Amino acid sequence: MPQIGEVRKAKEIGYAGGGFLKYVWLECIDCGKPRWVIIRKGKPAFLRCRRCSYKLISGEKSPHWKGGIIKFGNYNQVKLLPNDFFYPMANRRGYVLEHRLVMARHLGRNLHLWEIVHHKNGIKDDNRFENLQLVSDDRHRQITMLEEKIKKLEKENIELKLKIKKLGKDIYYEDTG
Repeated sequence: MPQIGEVRKAKEIGYAGGGFLKYVWLECIDCGKPRWVIIRKGKPAFLRCRRCSYKLISGEKSPHWKGGIIKFGNYNQVKLLPNDFFYPMANRRGYVLEHRLVMARHLGRNLHLWEIVHHKNGIKDDNRFENLQLVSDDRHRQITMLEEKIKKLEKENIELKLKIKKLGKDIYYEDTG
């Protein structure tokens, strides 16, 4: 077993790399676990073991922290703390869909799993309360089917208008010709 502070080359300890890479045997400053640490510019590159460094930079201290909001497909998910009233709605990682959280906060209660929050304008990350509607599963299916039918009819309407416009030009050219 190496002594604390002992320095060795990478090949001597079984690590890949040229003969120029050096490592020092150090204890983690948090948990005291000894391990080999690479030396960069004459100093140990890491003072904490990987496990302790992950603990340190999780959550708000992490450079990747985005306010507790992550994307899930087209939806936003919000990180909740275990002491939050709405935490029972969260998944195993502590995240809840933002539109469900907005509706739950408005109602002042947790939503049931069977309750569905519908986006009126179809934009899944527009979570303003005015854009949200609480519906049952069968009602949501009806709304979705009607919205899809309206979109289809609007598309057909635009196509027909373009055809009419084209026909109008064709008729005009036949009359003047």
